[in-house]
Amino acid sequence: MTFMRFAVRRAAEMAATLLVASFVVFGAMYLAPGSPASFLLSGRSASPEAVAAINSQYHLDDPFAVRYLAWLGDVLQGDFGRSITYRTDVSRLLADRLPTTLLLITMALAVVVLVGLFLGRLAAVRGGLTDSAVLVATTFAVGTPSFVAAVLLQGLFAVRLGWFPSGGAGDGIGDKLWHLTLPAVALALYLIGMLARVTRSAMLEALGSEHVTVARSRGVPERQVIRRHVFRNSLGTVLTTGGLVVSTLLVCTILVETAFSVGGIGQLLELSTTTKDFPTVQAISLIIVALFMAVNLVVDLLLPLVDPRLTLGSRGSTA
Repeated sequence: MTFMRFAVRRAAEMAATLLVASFVVFGAMYLAPGSPASFLLSGRSASPEAVAAINSQYHLDDPFAVRYLAWLGDVLQGDFGRSITYRTDVSRLLADRLPTTLLLITMALAVVVLVGLFLGRLAAVRGGLTDSAVLVATTFAVGTPSFVAAVLLQGLFAVRLGWFPSGGAGDGIGDKLWHLTLPAVALALYLIGMLARVTRSAMLEALGSEHVTVARSRGVPERQVIRRHVFRNSLGTVLTTGGLVVSTLLVCTILVETAFSVGGIGQLLELSTTTKDFPTVQAISLIIVALFMAVNLVVDLLLPLVDPRLTLGSRGSTA
């Protein structure tokens, strides 16, 4: 499959998926109990005229199809509407909070890749006691949910030892990195265990392959065998798992940001869901879907580069 054909096909798939996702995201909030009007009134009784004014301001009295099409048209122009809770444009809220979330995810991803690949490779190559120790450590990591890890790290390193701040995102890049260290580790812990196990399994499978045996019989140094024939041939599986890692980070950041009061879009989504802030919830949900699709596209583009045996679109397709 040529690159242009693959790009056109994936662009069409992404557009169709985003359209369906936009409909689901827009409609799901209206299935939940309560309404924006009841939140704005804060439980106070109001005249029918006041309720009608609120419904008119936020177009809540329009038919569903009319509301959806109007919202979709605004979204295509970069307008996500006005936040009911914060009384400001949703785009402005996202612009203020999205960089913090992206920095947190980037830090967590760096920790996952560096530590996960190291542990997986170490276990596969060393074997024996080292392999057993890595399996025990990764079992603990995989069995620890992100929110539990956040509470444990916060209690030990922030409250008890005082090495890191207990919450907030900080000001300035250095301060932000310091504030986001514990949240990044809490976010990464489960995924470190998962990536390490996948790397270990992929490398053990490669170690038992015929071409590795041939390379060793020809006297190729063990380091080169591991680097060129084992680790490289394992990268396809590892990279595919990497797409799942990033997607999981996008979801789990909601819990971690809430635990550490980071102030990113994850915490904003949690607060907006509680207060029935429809425009904000819809915007963040749609962005998460778009990021998830972008990650999968990047993985599909990178797979042929790390594993020449694969072609564009070969993951999940026989084309």
